[in-house]
Amino acid sequence: MILRTHTCGELAHAQVGQTVTLSGWVHKRRDLGGLLFVDLRDRYGLTQVVFHPDKLADFSVAESLKYEYIITVTGDVVAREEKTINKDLATGEIEIHATTLTIQSTAKPMPFEIFDTQKGEEDEDLRLTYRFLELRRERLKDNVIFRNKMEQHIHKYMQERNFLHIATPILTVSSPEGARDFLVPSRIHPGKFYALPQAPQQYKQLLMVAGFDRYYQIAPCMRDEDPRADRSPGEFYQLDTEVSFMTRDEFFELMEPLFVELTEQVAGKQVQNKPFPRIPFKQAMEEYGSDRPDLRFDLKLVDVTAWGNASAFKVFAEAPFVRALKIDGGHEWSRKQIEDEYEDAAKRAHAKGLAWMKFVDGKFDGGIVKFFSEEQLQQLQQLVHIEQNTIVFFVADEWEVSCKALGAVRDYAGKKLELADQNVIAWAWIVDFPFFEKNSETGKIDFGHNPFSMPQGGLDALNNQHPLDILADQYDIIANGLELSSGAVRNKDPEVMYKAFDIAGYTKQQVNEKFGHMIKAFEYGAPPHCGFAPGIERLVMVLKGETNIRTVIPFPKNQKAEELMMGSPAAVDDAQLKELGIAVVKE
Repeated sequence: MILRTHTCGELAHAQVGQTVTLSGWVHKRRDLGGLLFVDLRDRYGLTQVVFHPDKLADFSVAESLKYEYIITVTGDVVAREEKTINKDLATGEIEIHATTLTIQSTAKPMPFEIFDTQKGEEDEDLRLTYRFLELRRERLKDNVIFRNKMEQHIHKYMQERNFLHIATPILTVSSPEGARDFLVPSRIHPGKFYALPQAPQQYKQLLMVAGFDRYYQIAPCMRDEDPRADRSPGEFYQLDTEVSFMTRDEFFELMEPLFVELTEQVAGKQVQNKPFPRIPFKQAMEEYGSDRPDLRFDLKLVDVTAWGNASAFKVFAEAPFVRALKIDGGHEWSRKQIEDEYEDAAKRAHAKGLAWMKFVDGKFDGGIVKFFSEEQLQQLQQLVHIEQNTIVFFVADEWEVSCKALGAVRDYAGKKLELADQNVIAWAWIVDFPFFEKNSETGKIDFGHNPFSMPQGGLDALNNQHPLDILADQYDIIANGLELSSGAVRNKDPEVMYKAFDIAGYTKQQVNEKFGHMIKAFEYGAPPHCGFAPGIERLVMVLKGETNIRTVIPFPKNQKAEELMMGSPAAVDDAQLKELGIAVVKE
C-alpha cells in the first residue's frame, strides 16, 4: 500500500486530474449537504479532502473520522470553483475527491485544545507533559523547523571557511566554569565521578595546541543552573568556535557575516548596523544601564552627578552617582502607574527608589522639583536635552546600581511603549570587560568572567596596575537585549596564568590541580587563539522574536528543571545504586 505520493502542502492547479495519495491528521471536518469535508494536515501544510457517499465503498468510515485521527486518502485532484478558492492556503486552488480511505490511527480526546483555541495559555506543566501534542501547534512547529534551517546554514558557512567540525567528550572532569556540574558516578572507578561538560572550553583550546586552527561544533552543554526565561535549566547547545593566529578584530570580521546572513537570508529580517557597533562595557553600562542593551531604541542614560551633588535634595547631594533617563510622552503617566510599574522595575534592580519629575508645557512638575532652583532646572533641561513634554527618571546610588536600575526602567519603557522594531536585529559587540571584580560579600578580588581570558597589557598589567583597573581581552556578542555569547582572546602563557590566579587568591598548587593539563600543554607550544560560543537556543529566540526559551526547544524542562513528558529526573532502583557504590540519604 502506498502511504503518500505528495505532501499536504504541495498540490496546486498543475496537478489537476492526477490521482494522488495523501496521509496526515484530521485537522478539521465539516458536514455539508451529505458531503464530508476534511482539512488534512501534515508538517508541510493543509489540503482539503471531499468525501462523497457515491465514491467511497464505505462512507461510514468517513463519518467516523474525528479530530486528530491519522488517515490515508487516495483520490483525484480537482480544481475548486472560483468562489471557493482559498487564497490564504498554498493548496487553496484545489481539493481532493477521495475514492479510498484508510484510518491509520485513532486519537483519544485531546487533554487541551491544540488549534483554534480562544483561551489563554493552558497550564504549562500540562502542555509539557503532552509536549508531543503541543508540538503540533504552528508556532512551535515553525520554531523547530527554523532551528534546523538555521543550523544547516551555520554548518555550510563554517565548512566553506575551512572550519573543522570536531566532537569533544561528553564524559569529562569537573572544572570551575561558573556553574554547578552534573556529576556521573563511575562504576569502574568507585568513588570517582565524571562531569558532563559545561562547555568544551578546555578541549577546544587544546585542539588549538594540537594544530587544528579552525574548530567548531554545535555542542551540548550541561549546567546545573536555575531556570530563567532566556536560559534552559540543565542543558543547551552552543556554536562552539575557536581559531588560531587571528586577532580579536580579525575574528569579528570572520564571524560577523554569519549573523548578517542568519538575519537577512534565514530569518528575513534587517540588520540595524553593519559593521556591528563595538561598545566598551563601561560605556554600555553608563549609557544603557546594561551590558546587553537593546539598541533598537535610543533611550540613553545621562550622568547628572555633578548637577545632583550641587542641589539641596539630600538624596542627590550625598549620592556617589546620579543618573537621569528622559522618556518623551511619559508625562501622561499617572503617579500610580509610575510607582507600580517603573519604580517597581528600578527596585527589582536593587534601587532604593525612583525619583522623577515631569516637564509639561515649559514647566517642571513633581514632588522633588521644590528642591531645585530655576537655574538648576534650566541646567537639567540642557543636560538631558528636553525639547518636548516628557518625564525624567533619576536613580542615585553606587555606580553599578545607578546604571542597572535605570537600565531596568529603560527596558521596561521600551517594551511598554513598543519602541523596538520587531523586524530589526540590532547586533553589537561589547568589549573591554573588567578582568577582575570585587566580591560584594567577601570583598576579595575575583575573576570578572572567564579566567582563561588574556588580560589587556599581559603580565605587565598584572604586575603594575590595580586589579580593578585591568581590562580583559574579552567580548560579548549581543542582539535585541540578549547576550548570545561571551568570547575572548585566550591566555596561553603559563606565567601570565599563574599571576592572574594569584591575584584572585589561588595558589600555584591549586592552579596545577585544576588546570595542570592545560598548562602542561601550553608548555609545548600554544598558538595565539580566540573564540566564542553563541547559544543556539538564544539565536533562535532573537531571530524569531521569542521571549521564552522553552518555545524554541522541542522537549524543554519546566521551571523546576523537570522534563515531565519522560518523567526526569527519576529515582533508580537499589541494584543500580549498589553497583555504583552510592546510597541515597533521606533527610
